[in-house]
Amino acid sequence: MGFDAFISYLSLEKKYSPHTVKAYRKDLEEFRDFHLSRGGDTGIDQANYGEIREWIVDLVEQGISNRSVNRKVTALKSYYKFLLKVGDIPANPLARHKALKTPKKVEIPFSQAEMNELLNSISFEDNFEGLRDRLIIELFYATGIRRSELINLEMADLDLPNRTIKVLGKRNKERIIPLLAGMVHLFEAYLTLRDEQTGAGETKAVFLTSRGNKIYETLVYRIINGYFSKVSSKVKKSPHILRHTFATHMLSQGADLNSVKELLGHSSLASTQVYTHNSIAELKKVHSRAHPRNRK
Repeated sequence: MGFDAFISYLSLEKKYSPHTVKAYRKDLEEFRDFHLSRGGDTGIDQANYGEIREWIVDLVEQGISNRSVNRKVTALKSYYKFLLKVGDIPANPLARHKALKTPKKVEIPFSQAEMNELLNSISFEDNFEGLRDRLIIELFYATGIRRSELINLEMADLDLPNRTIKVLGKRNKERIIPLLAGMVHLFEAYLTLRDEQTGAGETKAVFLTSRGNKIYETLVYRIINGYFSKVSSKVKKSPHILRHTFATHMLSQGADLNSVKELLGHSSLASTQVYTHNSIAELKKVHSRAHPRNRK
């Protein structure tokens, strides 16, 4: 069936995001080019594991990280799984492949002290952009939503009387997230200024630029990085770290793993468990301070 059928399968059946589908196509095209450079025919359907190993070695020798190599091989493995499913090949040549070892990715969340300093001590401009930026930061921290989910939030997704929002997550999975009481007032104030400032009353997107356009990824990153640079010396200051912070703080305050999983929109507990190491560290401190058998 080839690339096009596989790409359609990813988009329509697996419901992968356009960004992910584009990345898969690029990785497959890279292996096809390697295959052709070695004198192969026009397709890669019949490539064997030996040739794939040569490609992996070539990628590593180019200085590409093991993590990136693994991602490329995952795309190729998915392609062969698809061909096997539709009966185009008798076996997946990557069925027994083991991923290259990668260092554990440590993402350090913001501390509660850093969050309190930002939200209680840092001044936000008393205008549309200042109010929007504060709402964005508070919404990330209060709900743990992804950057793409915030950007694509629409007016119809807000149910302020019932203190909930509806977000569209990965693979088009919808979930309802509760809002803190204080968030409702912040939303109401922002929405009033949004219409007055931008004249975008009919625009579907909730978060807009000052010109009335839908907010975009790099602007959201700049907002988070800019404000947190005032209170944190951490190397990475991004929307994803705020999502990480939400999960870590929820768990450290006693929230159960399943509840945090649902709020984050994870499909499995394994995805949520990566956030537990920080809460366990906090529990160790509490345990050490409080247990009567601990001797200082």
